[in-house]
Amino acid sequence: MATEDTTALPTEFADLAQFADWILPTEPERYAKRLASTMPEMQDFYDAAMARLEDAIAYCDRYDLDDLPDDARNLFHLMQSLVMASFPVEVWKQPRVPDSGAAYLDIVREPVV
Repeated sequence: MATEDTTALPTEFADLAQFADWILPTEPERYAKRLASTMPEMQDFYDAAMARLEDAIAYCDRYDLDDLPDDARNLFHLMQSLVMASFPVEVWKQPRVPDSGAAYLDIVREPVV
């Protein structure tokens, strides 16, 4: 029985394989990764992934969200992590939301798991 590869990306996106630790299927995992990352780490990921965002969207759009092949699903999750890193990089210049204290919001449904 084959097992799902949770880090393989489509060959067209091999340049992003170095960021496989950002391929995370849930928002809480992505948020925890953001909080555990340094700003230079997030900036490196952001720069590389943002440059490929349009190509990634076009690639994932070939498939129905409910029927993504494993490598496309991984790419989708990687781009979700890009969204998670975008505000810290573009606006806040820190992993945490400024002046948010202990506030936290849980997402209750993921678009693709």
